[in-house]
Amino acid sequence: MQMNMPTTLLLSLIVFWQSLQSAFGFSLVAPDKSVTQLLQDHAGDIANLKAAAQQQLNRDDAMAEEPYCQDVFYLRYCLELKDSPSQLDLLKRNLAWREGPGRLICQKAVQAVKEATAGEGWNNEPVLAKAPFSETISMYIKPSNVLTTTSSQADLVYCIRAGSIDDNGLMKAVSVQQMTEFFLYAKEVNAIVANQRSAYLDKLLCVLTANDLSGVKLIGGSADFRKALSSSSKTATELYPATSGPTLLLNLPILLNALVKLFTPLFPPAVNARLKFAQGPLKDLNSLEEITPQGSGRVQFLRQMDDIVY
Repeated sequence: MQMNMPTTLLLSLIVFWQSLQSAFGFSLVAPDKSVTQLLQDHAGDIANLKAAAQQQLNRDDAMAEEPYCQDVFYLRYCLELKDSPSQLDLLKRNLAWREGPGRLICQKAVQAVKEATAGEGWNNEPVLAKAPFSETISMYIKPSNVLTTTSSQADLVYCIRAGSIDDNGLMKAVSVQQMTEFFLYAKEVNAIVANQRSAYLDKLLCVLTANDLSGVKLIGGSADFRKALSSSSKTATELYPATSGPTLLLNLPILLNALVKLFTPLFPPAVNARLKFAQGPLKDLNSLEEITPQGSGRVQFLRQMDDIVY
């Protein structure tokens, strides 16, 4: 079936809009103060949040577990929401998810991080192995197209190349719910690591998202895959306050690039502040593994991230 130009434009805009949804949540602007100073500034609210968590979790060992043992976990609630009742309300809602529908996801993420950091450096194998439905999903999502690395400023950078994922084949093998759980697991792992590194470096770190849209399907991609991305982003918006950094939309196809210029002025200022557009980064890589610390594209990637984000 041949499509006319207005139909193609509309479909392209829908794809672009769904790509933006991960940017519509909380966004962290790294404060000038150290983590030590921030913890002191918010000591009273953090104590209240920890007491509420201990009461709701109602397990003797809960407060010794990740992420509840990290004061940075509670600090992020204080930075995102200024009044104590709002902080407590959000924490209680998140704990209900963590102890309910998300409990297995959270448990697997904690175990994965523990095993990944058991030796020297970072071992990603247990992270992949413990991911929900990994036996099936790992056939389609691999470090070559989805990977978390770090920036020159130690922030985490979650990179995804949707155009190199066989999303139609993937979504024939798993449900939207299963795919959503996989993405939430990845976000939980990143959040745990961001909190640990923040405490260790005494610097509040965030998680940036870099969407490489080169080769993305404007027509014919899986709507279910986009639903899973959107659903996980919506849930993560509440689960990880003051954790998200800017969302980078990289290497947009020509048609989408034209739409960006038309529609981004209509977005709220807060959304525009979180979006970064650029051509070039990640585009010429055969695999995202080239931007890992040992990769040949690492130096250029860090330089490009510095230019765009910092």
